[in-house]
Amino acid sequence: MSSTVALLLFVVAVLIIAGLVVYAHKLRSEVKRREAFRLEEERRAQQNSLENLDYVVSALVQEQVDITEGSWRCKVLLEIVDPSLSERPEFQAFAEVYNRTRHLKTHSARKQLTPRERMQEDKERLAVEDEMRPAVLAAAAEVIKWRAKGPSALH
Repeated sequence: MSSTVALLLFVVAVLIIAGLVVYAHKLRSEVKRREAFRLEEERRAQQNSLENLDYVVSALVQEQVDITEGSWRCKVLLEIVDPSLSERPEFQAFAEVYNRTRHLKTHSARKQLTPRERMQEDKERLAVEDEMRPAVLAAAAEVIKWRAKGPSALH
């Protein structure tokens, strides 16, 4: 093999390697950009969930929302912020109401029930609400206290 062919192959190899380096750098930059976007989306979702949680617990404390609906919303919002929050003893009333009422029909499924079935489900829901009202209102008050501590209260 002549030195010209060897030099030409060396230049082609260097160009291929340089192209691969540029491509790898672009891929790495794209991964970093997407990760930053994902983190920002998670931060924004958490902030929105915390704001919604503030509204729901305020409505619960002022008894402007049903115990069942407020509990369901609080449980979901707490889990979005941090799944371990709904397991905290002071917030477990939300999960208990959820667990005891999740089998009840809602929306279009509720409309398909007979009036007797609807009345039976309403009785069951109201019994759970009557029993759990003090615990849920106490949990809502605990959320308000927890939120007053600020961002450091998350961990």
